[in-house]
Amino acid sequence: MGEKTRYSDAELEEFREIINQKLAVAQKEYGEMKRSLMGLDGNNIDDTSPTYKNFEEGANTLSKEETTNLAQRQLKFIKNLQAALVRIENKTYGICRVTGKLIPKERLRAVPHATLSIEAKNESNK
Repeated sequence: MGEKTRYSDAELEEFREIINQKLAVAQKEYGEMKRSLMGLDGNNIDDTSPTYKNFEEGANTLSKEETTNLAQRQLKFIKNLQAALVRIENKTYGICRVTGKLIPKERLRAVPHATLSIEAKNESNK
């Protein structure tokens, strides 16, 4: 028998569960970041004495910038996970988009939204 060209339905179901778990966590964290950015987390400077207010406002601005960057990365991660779910539906999940070979299960368990094998990833980084 030749080399496998795709993962079985049972294997795809295993990956779907992993992705759904990671997606739930990522969406929860993204929601928390959004609430923080909108000032709905109760962590503001309204009750701070005027002496320290300027310092805290500067720190708050920096913190908001960092949180915005993290939120953008988290949203990208969520979109990548959702795209992986579409690939599972299409039964193309786990196939390297460069080599056309199956990405090893170990890599997909660690990085479930991966679209490149380690070899293809290393080549693209050169």
